[in-house]
Amino acid sequence: MNKKEQLEKVSRAIGKCQKFDLFKNRHNVVVGAGNICSNILIVGEAPGYNEDMTANAFVGKAGQLLDKELAAIDLDRTKVYISNIVKCRPPNNRNPLPAEQDACMDYLRMQFMIQKPKLIILLGAVASKRLLDPEFRITKEHGQVSEKKGIVFVPTFHPSALLRDPSKKKLAWEDLKTIKRIIDEKDLMKIVD
Repeated sequence: MNKKEQLEKVSRAIGKCQKFDLFKNRHNVVVGAGNICSNILIVGEAPGYNEDMTANAFVGKAGQLLDKELAAIDLDRTKVYISNIVKCRPPNNRNPLPAEQDACMDYLRMQFMIQKPKLIILLGAVASKRLLDPEFRITKEHGQVSEKKGIVFVPTFHPSALLRDPSKKKLAWEDLKTIKRIIDEKDLMKIVD
C-alpha cells in the first residue's frame, strides 16, 4: 500500500471518529492538505469555520496568509503536507482543550508514520506546546530549531496570530528564512513515495 492509500485509510477512520464531543457539531473532519509524500509537515492546532465547511486544511484568511508565507520561501501546498492536532473544529474556534488534543493525537501520529517527514513546522503555541514542550512560549521561543530522532522542528507564529498582530510578521519572516535554510541545507524538496 502506498502513502496515498495509507492516508485514505486513516482518513476513513478519522471520518468515523467519535472519541470526543467535538464530532457532535462538526460538518466535516479536516484530515489535512497537500502532499503526503513531502519531507515537510506543517502542524497547526485545529480547523476553523472555513475548514469545517470545506473539509480542507487552512483555507480561510489564515490559510491565505500561510500560502503567501510558503510562496515567499518557494513552497506551496504541492510541496508540503499540512495537518492539525485536532481534526474537528472546536466551538467558536477556541483553542482545543488538552483532552481534545489527546483524543486526536493517534491520528496525527498515524499521518506522521505514513509521511515520515524530516522537517516539522509548528504553527503557534498549541502545536508547539503539544509537540515540543508544555512550557513552550511562542513569543520567546519561535524560530528556535530543535531536533528529535533525526527530525527537525521549527516553531513559528500561527498565521491567525499574525492577522491579529501584524507587528509579529517581521519575526515570522526571520523564522521563514530559517526554515528555507534548513530545507536547502538538508535538500528536503525531494518527494518520497
